[in-house]
Amino acid sequence: MRISDVLNAKGLVVITVLPSTAVTALLAELIEHNVGAAVVVDADQIVGIVSERDIVQQLHARGRTMLDLPVAEIMTRTVRICSPEDTLDSVSVTMTNQRTRHMPVVVDGRLAGIVSIGDVVKTHIAELEHDREQLTAYISQ
Repeated sequence: MRISDVLNAKGLVVITVLPSTAVTALLAELIEHNVGAAVVVDADQIVGIVSERDIVQQLHARGRTMLDLPVAEIMTRTVRICSPEDTLDSVSVTMTNQRTRHMPVVVDGRLAGIVSIGDVVKTHIAELEHDREQLTAYISQ
């Protein structure tokens, strides 16, 4: 299975914010859209990613004052990306090895979607369930 299949099932919506967006505004976006991360873009280029984990770590390190900071001050600057042609297995391995929970999907240098570890696990479970059903049907014949 390819990442394009995951995106076709879940949709292409990606929450993005500017580096200058205040952390409080970021939190409102995450809550409104019920997501765990936003891609930070500047002039249509990915410059970072910011997740709930980043917020919690910075809150612990800096206290409540970090809520007024711009996202650029707390975002993760090294963004692991994938393409729609990547396999689900390869993305799963990368996410596990790099301890990454969200990967933007990029096509021709442009943001085309995002996959989360939850999307990967959900898809793996659906594949396993399908395989089980096929084996059960084969055995029952």
